[in-house]
Amino acid sequence: MRRPAAAALAVAGALALAGCGGSGSGPAELSVGSAYMPQPVSDLAAGFLTITNDGDSADRLTSVSSDVAGQVTVHETVDGAMREVEALDIPAHGSLVLESGGNHLMFERLKRKPKQGQKVSVELRFAESDPVTVEIPVKPATYTPKTGH
Repeated sequence: MRRPAAAALAVAGALALAGCGGSGSGPAELSVGSAYMPQPVSDLAAGFLTITNDGDSADRLTSVSSDVAGQVTVHETVDGAMREVEALDIPAHGSLVLESGGNHLMFERLKRKPKQGQKVSVELRFAESDPVTVEIPVKPATYTPKTGH
């Protein structure tokens, strides 16, 4: 009788440990869309995009880099004031929207000013998922995306 009890205990322990691995039963499944950068008019530029998570686990955008900038930082906007943050959450079965007037990327110390029609390569890094490289198109400085209405 000791063997079945030991086996049951081992299975219960494995299941308990598996439950500690994250907030869902499967990995995050990330995709990126609606990316753009308004043509910069100074040595700073902003970047906007949507990260969609079709997976069962939440993730976090933890850092960003690009060969066009000395540094890319992640910002949130609260009550009209922007501030740099360490990471932004990407909920399971949800999206992280980086948009004008809201959360966004800041490209600082530009090495060159990308022009309308060019693309900027950006690497997005996450707490759990593998990095994703995105080619962000440069739009006119006054570009406003269509909302789909």
